[in-house]
Amino acid sequence: MERAGGCERRGGSGVSRQELEDRLAKLGRPRVVIVGDLMLDRYVVGEVSRISPEAPIPVLTATRADEKLGGAGNVAFNLHSMEVEASIVGVIGDDGWGRRLRALMEETGLATGGLVVDGDRPTILKTRMVSGVQQMLRVDWEDSREVSGAARAEVLERARALLEGAGALVLSDYGKGVLSADLIAELVAAAQAASIPVLVDPKGDDYGRYRGASVITPNRREAEQALGRKLPDLEAVAEGARDLIEAAGLEVAVITLGAEGIYYRTADGREGREATRARAVFDVTGAGDTVISHLALFLADGFEIDTAVALANQAAGIVVGRLGTNGVTRGELAAKLRESAPEVGKVLGDGDLEELLAAWRSGNRRIVFTNGCFDLLHTGHVNYLRFARSQGDVLIVGVNDDESVARLKGPERPLNTIADRMEVLAAMEMVDAVVAFGDDTPARLVERITPDVLVKGEDWADKGVVGREWVEQHGGQVVLAPLVAGRSTTRLVDRMKGGVEQGKEN
Repeated sequence: MERAGGCERRGGSGVSRQELEDRLAKLGRPRVVIVGDLMLDRYVVGEVSRISPEAPIPVLTATRADEKLGGAGNVAFNLHSMEVEASIVGVIGDDGWGRRLRALMEETGLATGGLVVDGDRPTILKTRMVSGVQQMLRVDWEDSREVSGAARAEVLERARALLEGAGALVLSDYGKGVLSADLIAELVAAAQAASIPVLVDPKGDDYGRYRGASVITPNRREAEQALGRKLPDLEAVAEGARDLIEAAGLEVAVITLGAEGIYYRTADGREGREATRARAVFDVTGAGDTVISHLALFLADGFEIDTAVALANQAAGIVVGRLGTNGVTRGELAAKLRESAPEVGKVLGDGDLEELLAAWRSGNRRIVFTNGCFDLLHTGHVNYLRFARSQGDVLIVGVNDDESVARLKGPERPLNTIADRMEVLAAMEMVDAVVAFGDDTPARLVERITPDVLVKGEDWADKGVVGREWVEQHGGQVVLAPLVAGRSTTRLVDRMKGGVEQGKEN
């Protein structure tokens, strides 16, 4: 398989959900270097309820002000959220906003050794006035002159030092002066010497300045500006991607298309498009940073371009559903992939449980666990499971396998195999996951899951609920569920054998 600049190429199109899940589960932790324009994003949030008496403008009654890393800082934050080391190099001013940006990086866990202080320019500050989820106004403080002199030399020196042992280089170009054409050329040459891919989030209409880079990631409007023509449909987008590759000597052009997803094309003519994965769009701020950061991570870890694009598209679908710049965790990305899983996906195999638990916990889900044989489902089971699910956000059901049921219930049980029992449970809307266990008690499974809530029937009040001590020691609680009188699998079996008269179970 050919490999150039970190991007593997192969034939074929489309990557299955299962392939994406498997690849994500094996994702490593390569270090990524980011060089580009740093900025501080400030959000003044409040409500508008009146018009100013001074002028025909709305009055925003502010309730809070949030500050986040913007520009290249948001790329680094996205990578940090995916549990990889992000080494960032950029320029800040010798001012209060620069000190605040440094403090934010430290609070986030990002190294600040790549920050270059230039006393001749201010730290870039973008202030957005927001009512609800609607941006009303943005105020920018910036100086877009090219960084020069000692500051430029320091940026190059620190970037070169950080490239040693890195997996990829991201050039985050917002046109604010850090990435001049000659500095880009030197950085690309240094990355090529280190045999690592270079990904560029571009700006302007001259993509020739990025010559030698591996991947470029403009949005449709940016690509149109660089090409000097409109890209009204996918055919035009494909032609545009080919022309960008030729103009800048690229390996891959990735064009984000908003509601139409992401299109990519390789220098050897392979192409594909990932449809949008956003359920709702609240704010597209930083979506491009999410795409390039995830592409850089996946390519640095040796992913093929189609897999990298598919996963980056899933991540972008998460962040546009939130206000402001945001990162995506591995658990959130895994959970996003599971949203499209078929019903049988509720039946967990070996290795599935930990990944699903991590995804739920990253989303602050309250996890409920219960267990049983569930040999013949009846109304008592339905009510019991519905009650269990009401105690939290997600319900995991542990099911005794065939051997343990036989030991507990006798050699004639179970009537249904473990596969059949799990599939029936998975079809129930209140059940989120089903996992088998072979012990006589669920003690080890309870410890493996450590649920927030352990549910058992009220008939266990005097028997002692297995796992109670473990759950309560870890901050959880045990809840006893009410039972429907006269409903049990044993009674059903007896009735089929003629041991209980029909209508006498109540």
